[in-house]
Amino acid sequence: MAKTEAKEPLLSRSEDLEAQKFRRQLKKRRLRRARSAPCNDADSPDTNGNIPVPRSESIFGNIHPSFRRVAMYLTLYIGIGAVVFYLVGNQIKGLKTDGVLDAIYFTVVTMTTVGYGDIVPNSNLTKLLACAFVFSGMALVGLILGQAADYLVEKQEVLLVKAMHMHQHVGEREILKEVEVNKARYKFLLAFSLLLIMIIVGTVFLVTVEKLEVIDAFYCVCSTLTTLGYGDKSFSTEAGRIFAVFWILAGTISLAQVFLYIAELNTESRQKAIVKWVLSKKMTNLDLEAADLDDDGSVGAAEFVVYKLKEMGKISQEDISVLLQEFEELDVDESGTLSVSDLAFAQSS
Repeated sequence: MAKTEAKEPLLSRSEDLEAQKFRRQLKKRRLRRARSAPCNDADSPDTNGNIPVPRSESIFGNIHPSFRRVAMYLTLYIGIGAVVFYLVGNQIKGLKTDGVLDAIYFTVVTMTTVGYGDIVPNSNLTKLLACAFVFSGMALVGLILGQAADYLVEKQEVLLVKAMHMHQHVGEREILKEVEVNKARYKFLLAFSLLLIMIIVGTVFLVTVEKLEVIDAFYCVCSTLTTLGYGDKSFSTEAGRIFAVFWILAGTISLAQVFLYIAELNTESRQKAIVKWVLSKKMTNLDLEAADLDDDGSVGAAEFVVYKLKEMGKISQEDISVLLQEFEELDVDESGTLSVSDLAFAQSS
């Protein structure tokens, strides 16, 4: 009987250790299972892990707001430019084909800063109008058309990854993960592919329609896409200028997006190198002291994650300070934790 009573404290201590171990494991699982804030607009995946495609009630419902805004601004800009330069067409000199077409062509060439010189202002009024339209056109290309092109490229990333893994059984989740990990690389590949298409199409068109030699056609394409616009080779026929209105816009924006994605690719590669270095280096006592945010002599999982994210450059001290300030404002009872009563009191006050 005495032996049985002597074993009870050992059993209770063992049970306490097991309970503590279980609580620690449960806390870790909760941390790993932490979810981001719910989004009201997001579509939940189905049982197979596939993300459903939203259905629209009309054709216009499939058009993203960015494209609707771009179409509206672009139509407004070209429409105003065409009307203005058509009305002052007698004050513009150069190789002309059709009054309305030349006005639209001149507006696009001015907007993209190509400036061939085949059609130029020939009065003070038209020179001032050209100055106004070139600045507003550059702003439109940089702010509006660039965003729309970026959105379009991002939407094609999934198709590119599917094409690359078409002979493999890859699910929707794996594709989205692959796109997210290598976003900058796929955006660059898509933009570069589109640029090559613009170069080939433009060269072929100049050879077949404008009757230029292959070298001259390629030379004209390059001087156009880079907005050099030397002017010794340009579009001189009605069919050529109709084609140029659309091709110049698409080509110049494609080249600008390629350079933008090159910069993003370089930034992403540097960021990945920093993350790899942070994850591979060993934790020191100085790191432990720096990670101890509440100065209690120990580092919890949340403190460790925050410290590592700071080292990786994912967040800054300013970001943490703003979030802590919001937490303190919500923590009405100053208990160090948030509860439903805290949120209710904070919302009512």
